[in-house]
Amino acid sequence: MTTFAELGLSEDLTRRLDAQGLTEPTPVQEASIPELLAGDDLAAEAPTGSGKTLAFGLPLLQRCGVGESRRPAALVLTPTRELATQITDVLVPLAGRDGPSVAAVFGGVGIGPQVQRLRRGVDLVVGCPGRIEDLLERGDLRLDAVEFVVVDEADRMSDVGFLPAIRRLLALTPRDRQTALFSATLGGPVGALIEEHQRSPRVVRVAAPESTGPGATHLAVIAEPADRTRVTAEIVRAAGPTIVFCRTRHRADRMARQLDKLGVSAQPIHGGRSQAQRTRALDALHEGRIQALVATDVAARGIHVDDLACVVHVDAPEDTETYVHRSGRTGRAGATGVVVSLVDRTAVRSGRLRRSPAPQEVAVTLVDPSDLSECVRNAAPELAAPRPARPAQRSSGDRSHGGSRNGSGRGSRNGSGRGPRNGSGGGSRSGPRGGSRNGSGGGSRNGSATGSRNGSGGGSQSGPRGGSRNGSGGGSQSGPRGGSRNGSGGGSGGRSAGQHRPGQSRPGPARSGRSSSRSATGGPRRRAGSR
Repeated sequence: MTTFAELGLSEDLTRRLDAQGLTEPTPVQEASIPELLAGDDLAAEAPTGSGKTLAFGLPLLQRCGVGESRRPAALVLTPTRELATQITDVLVPLAGRDGPSVAAVFGGVGIGPQVQRLRRGVDLVVGCPGRIEDLLERGDLRLDAVEFVVVDEADRMSDVGFLPAIRRLLALTPRDRQTALFSATLGGPVGALIEEHQRSPRVVRVAAPESTGPGATHLAVIAEPADRTRVTAEIVRAAGPTIVFCRTRHRADRMARQLDKLGVSAQPIHGGRSQAQRTRALDALHEGRIQALVATDVAARGIHVDDLACVVHVDAPEDTETYVHRSGRTGRAGATGVVVSLVDRTAVRSGRLRRSPAPQEVAVTLVDPSDLSECVRNAAPELAAPRPARPAQRSSGDRSHGGSRNGSGRGSRNGSGRGPRNGSGGGSRSGPRGGSRNGSGGGSRNGSATGSRNGSGGGSQSGPRGGSRNGSGGGSQSGPRGGSRNGSGGGSGGRSAGQHRPGQSRPGPARSGRSSSRSATGGPRRRAGSR
């Protein structure tokens, strides 16, 4: 059995791999890592779930140079936000405190924190072509110091029209860089990219049948269009955590709502959702708070959910390659799983599938609808306990992807969900963030005779830095900076700006971290040439 140490990886990396229970490289890792450590260009044809991230990630961490402000030393290009996040989540723990700093950049979230992170200096940038070009145009990123480039999921890049952007980005990097390209196929437009931008690359090919997950059982069941939501709900109840694939965004949204009505908790995930919404949906499935994600093919690449039990093809995939990438979400890395295709009656003849949605080498068993639940239960892994919440990611210097300040529901500052900010009496109205601003009455802020902002019967409200605005008889509540909003039972309507009560701490505004000396991986920053 080959070990990671025998492939030439450093002692630090092999120790961290051992701590994660990773001791034996996969075939694509065993073939790719020595070539990349030797400094050669590489073109790898490998399916989803074969271990490509570590195949290029481990050599990247070992060979990555030291970046400067706005000038990273290495670059990984990915087609989706989810894949960029997944790669970053894998590399950051392996880099450790003293290894290369890693930052993800992609659209759908604010660009400001990403700009600040790049200005502080990053060794390795993982990102999507669109956001990287935005940063280049703004002058917040330069690629003239990049020594190592990885193009991941190159075939998907071609499918979504990213290859022209990839060519433009590669043209901005030094000609003597090292380039690694990973793809499900190496022909067509991907082959042309290899010819244009790689120098005598080593070619690695891993067998494609593994891509559907060696531990997955593939089933098909007849389901008429009007009955597919009910059948899907039955499958999810029998299997456990499931990704349900639909062809369009509208259908995914509708399917998620219909599953909820049938008692199966579900959330949609597709290109029309914001990055925060997509991240919250993934976290909810990961933590066991929902039973299913309803996705379009945007989720067929780059989404990894530990121990995903089942994949359901509600709408048939466009081709066998799409079937492979959808189905590869389950049965990964030695785990078991089940893939269920809902097919029309016209796809069946004499009790057998006439048209299989899967590649020829994948055996799909047609099951009777009355036996569906039992077949799914037998094929799916045992239901595991919900996993704990993942820690918030702050590698780019901003809040965690998706959400509220304290992990509560949408828009809430104080953990109360979407409701009003305080528990004061009548007369309150919502403020711009859904919270209650005042009690009855209206008028000036200072409680003068013309009517105070927190008039009689209203809740009091804190000033912007913890001072209080008090009315009479109102309920109390924490303010946006830790101060209280309280009704004093006859207290003055005056505003004590910038003051706080004795014994009450006054939390100051968050510092930007501009002067921080720590890298994204938690370790000390290194000056160029210190390695």
